[in-house]
Amino acid sequence: MEQVQPVRIGLVGYGNGGRFYHAPLIVAAAGCELAGVVTRSAERRGELERDHPGTSAYDDLAHLASAGVDAVAISTPADTHVPLVLEAISLGLPVVCDKPFAPQSAAARQALAEAERSGVLLTVYQNRRYDADLLTVRAVIGSGKLGRVIRLESRIEQHLPPGGIPASSAGILLDMGPHAVDQALLLFGPVTSVYAELDDAGGRPDRFFIALRHADGVVSHLLGDRVLHGAPGPRFRVFGTVASYDVDAFDGQADDLMAGGSPTASGDAWGVVPRERWGRLHTGDTTRPWPSERGDWTAFYTSFAKAVRGQGAVPVDPQDAVAGLEVLEAADRSAATGQAIALGDSAMR
Repeated sequence: MEQVQPVRIGLVGYGNGGRFYHAPLIVAAAGCELAGVVTRSAERRGELERDHPGTSAYDDLAHLASAGVDAVAISTPADTHVPLVLEAISLGLPVVCDKPFAPQSAAARQALAEAERSGVLLTVYQNRRYDADLLTVRAVIGSGKLGRVIRLESRIEQHLPPGGIPASSAGILLDMGPHAVDQALLLFGPVTSVYAELDDAGGRPDRFFIALRHADGVVSHLLGDRVLHGAPGPRFRVFGTVASYDVDAFDGQADDLMAGGSPTASGDAWGVVPRERWGRLHTGDTTRPWPSERGDWTAFYTSFAKAVRGQGAVPVDPQDAVAGLEVLEAADRSAATGQAIALGDSAMR
């Protein structure tokens, strides 16, 4: 049997995103190889050599492409995403774009249209579709134990000390919002109206509340907070006509990666949630633990590699990311006006 060669993926950017949230997952994902990194920083090049000895560094995307990579992942500041995606498309390279796909939905649509015209694969790095907690929420809903789902509550909260928000930050709506909105759209589909509030918690909006009304009648309440004081609230609460489910925390993949861990080092233990952190199903006066699914962000890159080889669809349809940006733009308008914003047909696809 002929051995299939791994998809050689180049990475553009080696800041925290590229170094911790992409490179270790590309290395660990089945069918993938980290083939090179674009970074001009001497400090970043030193980190790359320590983290992945022998991996070549390049000055720009053109030089990376000329080295013979099969695909590229973009992990750079948000305002550079679309130009780099368009450059990758012009080079014929299948491309993964980190979130947010673009600062505005119009630019994201432009990139998507160019990818479709050129016949180049494009996907967006919504890695939190592969969180243990979200996968478990989907399993609970799919089981029918909740009855008809009425409402979702989703919280993404963390504490960043003063000065902890990088100067290149796209703002809390584009930093945390793409994950929360993408998960809600994945669970319950298109949105017909958006209401939002932004809390100026430290000289800039650092908290949001977004209420989405989905076309199927479910209401999603999404909360983001990056100046959290005290313990975070439940990560998810899902309410149905028969029962409810809640879970407290992320699955630990992000913390493990930022601490220098990796799926390669952890092996079968990666993404496994211990029993004491399982969520709970509440039916009447009865509460019981619900076993957690295993989280695994490497699944994104494994799926992407298969798509590059013509063996399936990309892991995230880029149109989903465009729809998410349209929701976030509506949230921004709602927060500015104090009014709920109705979404048109373009956001309903």
